[in-house]
Amino acid sequence: MITDYLREEDYLIEVCANSTESGVEAQTGGARRIELCAGIPEGGTTPSYGEILAARKHLQIAVNVIIRPRGGDFLYNDYEIEAMLADIRMCKDLGVDGVVFGALTPDGDIDVETCRRLKTEAAFLSTTFHRAFDVCRNPQKALDQIIDLGFDRLLTSGQAPTAPEGAALIRSLNEQSAGRVIIMPGCGVNENNIAQLRADTGCREFHMSARHSVESGMKYRNPVVSMGGTVHISEYSRDVTDASRVRKSLSALK
Repeated sequence: MITDYLREEDYLIEVCANSTESGVEAQTGGARRIELCAGIPEGGTTPSYGEILAARKHLQIAVNVIIRPRGGDFLYNDYEIEAMLADIRMCKDLGVDGVVFGALTPDGDIDVETCRRLKTEAAFLSTTFHRAFDVCRNPQKALDQIIDLGFDRLLTSGQAPTAPEGAALIRSLNEQSAGRVIIMPGCGVNENNIAQLRADTGCREFHMSARHSVESGMKYRNPVVSMGGTVHISEYSRDVTDASRVRKSLSALK
């Protein structure tokens, strides 16, 4: 079984890290893997070459990288698929441990052809099918296709706004998978609900961000200008993973 590297009593936390700094905090807190992402407000996009390089340099835990060329839906054109294939090659060259991706057809099914191309390019890397799954139309059929494609794990909120809200479907998927793929709940997971989520789903790997807001060191500030144009995101604070929140989550699982 894929989970043989975990002892029966073990649980694993993967942190959605938006920077190398967050990755270091995740590692300090006891996480065993990060999913490195840029573009968090868009749900995560592929980080830069430099960010991946820095994360690999400073982290001893596993580094998985999201392969997603843009926000929005998961229906990709030929140009986007070409970019995704190139990003996977870059990740292999930089020595990451795994990649995270997914693609759908216009009808909301798993895009098996595209996923197979990406999976082939990712040979010898761990592969996670991401939350594109949560907007597919038939989760049971999609899970079987993900298993047939050979993915190592599925990240899902159970097709709900948060994983605790989708716990019933997550448990059902975990039972359906029967150890053929790791079901990893993610979205809205924190130190206060992770123990209950474990009980409700029977899962052993969990995906969380564990972030807190860090105030900018800028002394001069122009409050009328936003780099996001009409989409206002604070220019003078940033979210960083908090090692203490990761540590509390692991304690809650014991």
